[in-house]
Amino acid sequence: MSTSAPGPQFRTAGTAAGLESVRTLMNSALDILQEVSAQRTGPVAAGGPEGARAAALAVLTGPLLPEDGTDPGTALAALIRPYAQWSADLTHPAALARMQPPPIAAAAVAELVAAVLNQSLHAWESGPFALELDRWVVARLAELAGYDPEEAGGTLTPGGSVSNLMAMTMARDTVLAEKTGVYPFLGGMRACSGQPVVLCPAGVHFSVERAVRLLGIGEENIVTVPVDKTGRMIPEEADRILRELPEDRIAVAMVAVAGSTDLGIVDPLPELAAVARRHGVWLHADAAYGAGALFSPRLRGLLDGLAEADSITVDLHKFGWSPASSAVLLVRRAETLVSFGLQPTTCLSADDDTCAGFIGLQGSSLQTTRRSDALKIAVTMRTLGARTMAAMVDTCHDLARHAAARIDREARLELFAEPPLTSVLFRYLPPGAGDAEADAFNGRLRRRLMEEGRSLIARTHLTGEDGVSRVYLKLMLLNPETTPEQLDHVLDDLLAAAEEQETGEHA
Repeated sequence: MSTSAPGPQFRTAGTAAGLESVRTLMNSALDILQEVSAQRTGPVAAGGPEGARAAALAVLTGPLLPEDGTDPGTALAALIRPYAQWSADLTHPAALARMQPPPIAAAAVAELVAAVLNQSLHAWESGPFALELDRWVVARLAELAGYDPEEAGGTLTPGGSVSNLMAMTMARDTVLAEKTGVYPFLGGMRACSGQPVVLCPAGVHFSVERAVRLLGIGEENIVTVPVDKTGRMIPEEADRILRELPEDRIAVAMVAVAGSTDLGIVDPLPELAAVARRHGVWLHADAAYGAGALFSPRLRGLLDGLAEADSITVDLHKFGWSPASSAVLLVRRAETLVSFGLQPTTCLSADDDTCAGFIGLQGSSLQTTRRSDALKIAVTMRTLGARTMAAMVDTCHDLARHAAARIDREARLELFAEPPLTSVLFRYLPPGAGDAEADAFNGRLRRRLMEEGRSLIARTHLTGEDGVSRVYLKLMLLNPETTPEQLDHVLDDLLAAAEEQETGEHA
């Protein structure tokens, strides 16, 4: 039996020759990125979805896996250039749509190193130092959140949605085992003596609803807790709901928002923790975005009581200047990770290996193969340091307050509320337009700005005190290098575009 030798295109990254190849290819890729950056005129190329699709169709010709390979430099250049040309430039001051901060340079290099070495965390032999680094980063982040690192635990995850799913899994399993004596991951939901329910405020992230659906609890068994005029969950209402639950319904979790993605709302965590303890309910704090306040002495007080939660979602690729994915789920008691660790001995977890200390992390995560995201997180935080991180957070907060003050001064713009963190919600008010017309106008305005490559702005629906849901535009300030003058220019351009749109629609 004969086999063909690999072609000249095959070169592993980690050998001496491979590392030189990486250096050469990376320099060529960086040259392309610099060329594209110099040619940019806005945060995104003009043309909108049709332009992006046309650019992709022009390049993505032929098979994904051709019969014969291509020179790696040619293959890289052919895809990297259009990829960069049609990427959102997160360093541009008008890139204000999403929770994607520009990562620091050192973190990007750490990401490259992680790719070259390709460690995994499921077994000791797949990444010995990466495992220790992962455990250390989780312990230090638990300390930052206020947990006792000797008792706390956690795991890095791909993002807040997976963190929330894992938190709801642990809540379901832990509380049902305590209240019924049955672990649902053994006998299934039918073995439980009642219907589990989850308490949430109206503004909870949609990933919690998805998690409840996937876990077999069902969206109909989410109980919405009333909120006050500021949008914060009312602890007395949560207590009342728990006291009045029928006997055949078992409250397993209460989800608190610790920095909502729209308004930066933080629910009253100490009071909700007291309610949860009184009723034996798991309290989960979704701080995916809001955890950035922990880095700022000025804003840290917003998260008072965070350490009273049983679990916390944190995304450092939102408000931590680390590349995605850089997310973590923290738990107050490490033993509650049992939901992901009860399994028979396998090739990944032989008893004698475990006793000898050859322990991977596949028993504390939904994932088996898992890349070493801890490296870029550790590099980011050690590179910046506490003072710089605090200054970056505060600068973004100052930019949000500047934008809010500017919007409040404009007759044609309506500010929804003062920003407690770094998101600013507002809308343009066309003369004489009702709510439906204003909603449609703002939707068109946002799309136009993106299609013309002028700015990237998000949108959302918010319900006012009158109970009416309206479309609002959103600025997300996560680039501390943006200046107030640049932000003013973005708003000037938005106002000019809105006036152009008004004129065009009335012509």
